Amino acid sequence: MWALVKEYYHKFGSPKHFYELTGKLLPWFAIPAVLCLVVGSVWGLAFAPADYQQGNSFRIMYIHVPAASLAMSVYVMMAVAGAIGLIWKIKMADMVAKSAAPIGAAFTLLALVTGAIWGKPTWGTWWVWDARLTSMLVMLFLYVGIISLQASFDSAKSAAKSSAVLAIVGLVNLPIIKYSVDWWNTLHQSASFTVSDKPAMPPEMYLPLIVMVFGYYFLFATLLMMITRCEILEREVRSRWVARVLLNRPLKKN
Repeated sequence: MWALVKEYYHKFGSPKHFYELTGKLLPWFAIPAVLCLVVGSVWGLAFAPADYQQGNSFRIMYIHVPAASLAMSVYVMMAVAGAIGLIWKIKMADMVAKSAAPIGAAFTLLALVTGAIWGKPTWGTWWVWDARLTSMLVMLFLYVGIISLQASFDSAKSAAKSSAVLAIVGLVNLPIIKYSVDWWNTLHQSASFTVSDKPAMPPEMYLPLIVMVFGYYFLFATLLMMITRCEILEREVRSRWVARVLLNRPLKKN
């Protein structure tokens, strides 16, 4: 059993193996991403019933909620990958962490913008220094700081180490984002549904939201694999197998 674990450990730490594997997996994530996003968007934005209090303005939820959820998940994954790179010196973990940062920043920005659009008709203002909004803004700054650190060093190892430390320290902000609506009296509404509680909305409203959440996560996986594959080619450009890829020749199996 341990030998099998060790084998897969070394395989997933190999840029060549990661490149080959993700090349096969990409269609299996890209196609569900497109299907879920198209179905969820049409279902939620066109066919879901209007909210009895917010009317049609609530429909921004189908973009905002998955973006906010994914932004936090990406941050956790990036920090974990950074920690793996720090502790076990696995080059692939550093590359995955670097590739995840701009994706997470983009979804955090999307969550903040759509939240502002939702807040205008609901609260009467585009922005309030609410605990949830402020902590999400802090997370965006953390993403920007991590991306800046990754671009500030000539050495990939130094960049990975510095950005990983910042990512790990920034994890303290995640519980604040998650539980701010419970810890403080905020304008931001509490979660509409959780894994353990019964949803606070009817199925015809939360089912398209679930479809959108799956679509966002499939999209993230697709983007992460594509960006990481580009990062691998850039870092391993002097390797023979990369030369074969760039020349459109089939890779030789070890």
